[in-house]
Amino acid sequence: MLKILLISSDEGTLKEVQQALALASYELFWTRPEEDFISKIQQEKPRAVIIKREGDLETIFEVLKRIKEYDPLLEVIVIGEPESPAAVAEIIRSGGLDYLSVPLQPASLTESLKKLEEKISIRRETFKLEKELANKYIFEGLVSRNARMLEIFSLIERLAKHQITVLITGETGTGKELAAKALHYLSPRKLKPFVVVDCTALPESLFESEVFGYERGAFTGADRSKPGLLKEADQGTIFFDEISEMPPSGQAKLLRFLSEGTFRPLGSTRAVRVDVRVICATNRDLKEELKLGRFREDLFHRINVAEINLPPLRKRKEDIPLLCLHFLERYNQKFGKEVRGVSNRVKKIFFDYHWPGNVRELEKIIERGVSLATENFIDVQHLPEDLIKATEQEVIDDTPYPYTYLTLAEIEKKHLVEALRAADFNKQKAAKMLGITRPALYRKLRKHRLL
Repeated sequence: MLKILLISSDEGTLKEVQQALALASYELFWTRPEEDFISKIQQEKPRAVIIKREGDLETIFEVLKRIKEYDPLLEVIVIGEPESPAAVAEIIRSGGLDYLSVPLQPASLTESLKKLEEKISIRRETFKLEKELANKYIFEGLVSRNARMLEIFSLIERLAKHQITVLITGETGTGKELAAKALHYLSPRKLKPFVVVDCTALPESLFESEVFGYERGAFTGADRSKPGLLKEADQGTIFFDEISEMPPSGQAKLLRFLSEGTFRPLGSTRAVRVDVRVICATNRDLKEELKLGRFREDLFHRINVAEINLPPLRKRKEDIPLLCLHFLERYNQKFGKEVRGVSNRVKKIFFDYHWPGNVRELEKIIERGVSLATENFIDVQHLPEDLIKATEQEVIDDTPYPYTYLTLAEIEKKHLVEALRAADFNKQKAAKMLGITRPALYRKLRKHRLL
């Protein structure tokens, strides 16, 4: 049953709408325009809103703006005294689905609501197709339609078949571990272990014993032997994440292993041979680390047989909508929600943001948004404050403002003229650029004697 909210201060309008809908299966709620109708929308969750025009058109435009800012997908029907075709067109351009004249004809309202239900059905089908499209761009957990990333997917497929060592580079959060897993699970070793060595999490004192293992009595407290992560990965793949953080002693032992295929656990005189594929990843420039003496050059050449460089999210922003859909599906399942998208305001913030934390940062923001959302979309209030502030900071222009000598009225007049020029003097286009209605533009043009 379709839920409808009527915004009107006139009880007569309520009875009129009730009579018009008497033979249809709709659930009708009522609130007055002077009340907090956004809270009523939050509470009742209607799929459509009917607004009774009771003041000038500017009042209707303001109500439409508030509703569309809250939920861009909420459809609005405006009813009122007969209007000119130009005014009706302006209402529809401002976000209204339809304008119906009073006295209200039941057939007109029913037809408008039928149109609304068809639109909802099309939107639902579009959402389904978008999800199907997003699934086509998922490659072993990596999501992208960016040309560079699609090349990388092809490269991963080709490299996966061979036993060569691969170095994956890229900023934090770009998906280096997912790329490593793709190399493993597309390889002949896919049924064998995939073992991760987080080089940032292992202190130097424990690194060798954890990776290469140790014999009983090798050091104080070693009351039993431990095979180590390399032995665990036998027949499979070992992934050294953030290899630039590996201590010098670990680098020396790894170099020996890559050269000879064997290693000695701590406290042992016997060499152990294992068959593993080695994949490494780093968010640092290893060539710079070589110059600084923090990474062995001979080891660098051993691990850099083939390199995969993952681009940052700011260089593949066309993937943001796909990634949002992907993460929405994941966290809807986790939280038992049905969040279907992000608002237009959030989309703008996402496209303006620099994304220092890359895909991982976007995932955490979507996770937070889904957990906090009370509607079927994520809006600005569900985003972290530091993200909104960072976006605001990024759009600040440090260029000195050239019009400080002009009055506010003179600046407005100058800006109106520039907007009209940019729009080739198309007033509808200029009004859209300025973020105001066409009647409001005409009032400002008259005010500054530009008509």
